[in-house]
Amino acid sequence: MTVDVFRSVEPQLEKDMIPAVILMILFWSTDLQAQSVSPPAELSVRLVNGTTSCSGTVEVFYRGEWLSLCSSWWRMIGEVKVVCRELDCGNPVAESRGPLIEDGRRGVRLFSICSGDESSIRQCDNIEAHGVCYGGYYRHVICSESVRLVDGAGLCSGRVEVKSNQSWASVCEADFDRKDAEVVCRDVGCGSPAALQGGLYGEGEGQTWDKEFQCKGNESLLLDCDTSDRENNTCLPGNAVGLTCSEPDDVRLVGGGSRCAGGVESYYQREWRTVGADDRNQENVAAVVCRQLGCGSTVSALPGNTTRGFKVICYGPESSLRECWRSYDLLPGFTVICSASPLPAFIIRHVVVLLILLTSITTIYLYYKPTRRQKRVNRVSSMDLYVNAMEMVSLSSRAEAGPGEERAAQGTE
Repeated sequence: MTVDVFRSVEPQLEKDMIPAVILMILFWSTDLQAQSVSPPAELSVRLVNGTTSCSGTVEVFYRGEWLSLCSSWWRMIGEVKVVCRELDCGNPVAESRGPLIEDGRRGVRLFSICSGDESSIRQCDNIEAHGVCYGGYYRHVICSESVRLVDGAGLCSGRVEVKSNQSWASVCEADFDRKDAEVVCRDVGCGSPAALQGGLYGEGEGQTWDKEFQCKGNESLLLDCDTSDRENNTCLPGNAVGLTCSEPDDVRLVGGGSRCAGGVESYYQREWRTVGADDRNQENVAAVVCRQLGCGSTVSALPGNTTRGFKVICYGPESSLRECWRSYDLLPGFTVICSASPLPAFIIRHVVVLLILLTSITTIYLYYKPTRRQKRVNRVSSMDLYVNAMEMVSLSSRAEAGPGEERAAQGTE
């Protein structure tokens, strides 16, 4: 009887222990998984709360936790470009300052100087975290998700590469046309396509994109375009698509009578804002503005806008203003005149009148100066003729007189 009781209870105990055993196994596997996943490297970056994996608020892994990045000096062509590359995204499209960090939320002040060629922020020069900050501004970054331009001179030129199966592939020239180029330029935050040529920016070392794009030209992203299988599976050397886009239309000169003269403004966070610069850096900023607008070189950069705007620092050879350093310190704006700037009408009238006066004065001067000289020459010539005539008369008189009279005349003299 007792044996039967134990036999009936034993299966029930086994059934009751199954959930506990499963729970123990789950805890054990979770613990092993946590131990196998190493924490991110110090000063790694990520983007959170964005619409895609390649956009959002910048966070930095600092002393064992992810902290937001307090506002600092960053360039699109430098630090933002490196962030996009570290996250395996495409071109940097936009960078902006977000809302004020909530009270009590911590961030980290990160100082770095990147050339744009580094693989991660950790490889940049002078990388240093200046501790935790309380209060400040977020920094938002948007990178292109599936297309990029590489090995170009700036953000808007380079070899076209498309992301495929977590790797980047070049695009064959035969599979790419003007409408595709319009979408790519828009996708990477640039203007309309200016040049499209195979092999213009090298061949790359990866694979070749195995599809043919069929964009209509009005799509916002390259991923929105239709694709089809390639007719030819080979892409000859020298046929990797090289694309040059115009610079974005986010800078203007206002109040100067033409698009190539006036106060500097930049389109930032959906509004036009005044651009300020230190006196020693105004010439560099002006050179970049004139270049981006296609207005030639700088004629002058002068104070002339009392409105205060965000501070910009340029080296000078940048292709566009968004490639320069941007600070949120406010400085008075300034006025730029480029060499391609037509002069206002009232200035032209004054210049014409001045030229007429100068021409008249020069003509009168050139006329009277040789006239006086000619009179002086004429007076000298007349005197020479008179002297020569008197000498001739004297010689004639002496020839007619005898030798005695000539000697008497000489003695008289």
